Amino acid sequence: MKKLLLLFTFSALALTSCEDEDTQGLEIDMLKGTWKIAKTEVISGVNENIVISTDVPTGCFAKSAYELRTDLYAAYTAVSGFGNNCNSIKTEGKYVYDAEKKLMKITLDGDIERSYKVLILSSSELRLQTLTNNIDQNGALVIDSQYISFTK
Repeated sequence: MKKLLLLFTFSALALTSCEDEDTQGLEIDMLKGTWKIAKTEVISGVNENIVISTDVPTGCFAKSAYELRTDLYAAYTAVSGFGNNCNSIKTEGKYVYDAEKKLMKITLDGDIERSYKVLILSSSELRLQTLTNNIDQNGALVIDSQYISFTK
């Protein structure tokens, strides 16, 4: 009976740890791909139902994108210009992702580490709340949050 109980305990532990690893791997696999910014919103720190500003990229800026891979490689291609005269600059780096805490950190070459809370993650949609360098944008003396929505 003791052997059976011991076997059951070890099996339960093994299944639990595999489930966490599977979730981490599955979510990193969903992060893989090229993500374009659909919109950026600034939400009031006083009242989270108030959108202070919304920016939807247009023209050349709409071509800017993040590339994420399963080997934790990250790159950002910034596209600027007007009309058909678009210019792009690619910056590479790395990211880390914690599926349990839903936290992502991206560090691109020559930039600081930027932290995000992952609010939505699916195979075609990603929504992040920035946790780095947020400021009071509406004069309420409370830090406001920036939310970035991406699509594949």
